[in-house]
Amino acid sequence: MDGLRFAFGTLTVLPARITRWDRDAARAGMLCAPLAGLVVGLFAAAVGGVFLLLGAGPLLAAVLTVAVPALLTRGLHLDGLADTADGLGSAKPAEDALRIMKQSDIGPFGVIALVLALLAQVAALYELYGEGWAHGTVAAALAATVARLAITGASREGVPAARPEGLGAIVAATVPVRAAALTALAVLALAAASGALFSAWDAVRQVLAVLAALGVAELLLRRCVRRFGGVTGDVFGAVEETALTVALVALTLG
Repeated sequence: MDGLRFAFGTLTVLPARITRWDRDAARAGMLCAPLAGLVVGLFAAAVGGVFLLLGAGPLLAAVLTVAVPALLTRGLHLDGLADTADGLGSAKPAEDALRIMKQSDIGPFGVIALVLALLAQVAALYELYGEGWAHGTVAAALAATVARLAITGASREGVPAARPEGLGAIVAATVPVRAAALTALAVLALAAASGALFSAWDAVRQVLAVLAALGVAELLLRRCVRRFGGVTGDVFGAVEETALTVALVALTLG
């Protein structure tokens, strides 16, 4: 329960009173992160699906589906994506780049990253809703789950924190590699099972989309570790939004 409270309390605005703020709770919380993502995704999918059933077009449903996770996280992960883009694009030493990321304003790299990510998410969901409301809703729920799974992977042992304080410091290197791998296998099984509801190819497509999302998120994570010396809360947000976007785009292919 401490892990669930930690996951929902740090990754969503849903009512969850964090009772423990230590590395043990953080470890359990990061392992529960995909569950928090699934709940957020189900909320988003429900909103999109309801509007489609009420007669709204797939474009409006896609926009609303993208808006729900932003509301349920207070835009925290989108802010992390923008700050990380500014830090990576600054071409300054790690200490200066981290200082840029802590500033409240958003620079040009952050604006570009936000616009492209949100456009890609809306465009992908528009295509998926065009295949049918069920395809779009399943994709929204799965992508949100995979996005938080990427956070679990970024919290694994061997990935250091870039700062001695903040969320990044409390969760960095807390998750055993074996536990992260088992969590990933569980999400892959979920992807295959939900895809099989449509067809054998959809099961394969969803598994490939999960793998693609995790692969690109891992590349970004490694780039950030080399650039900043470790992870921060902003990096977790960037990894999450990157995995979400790649998963949705991958689900439109084939």
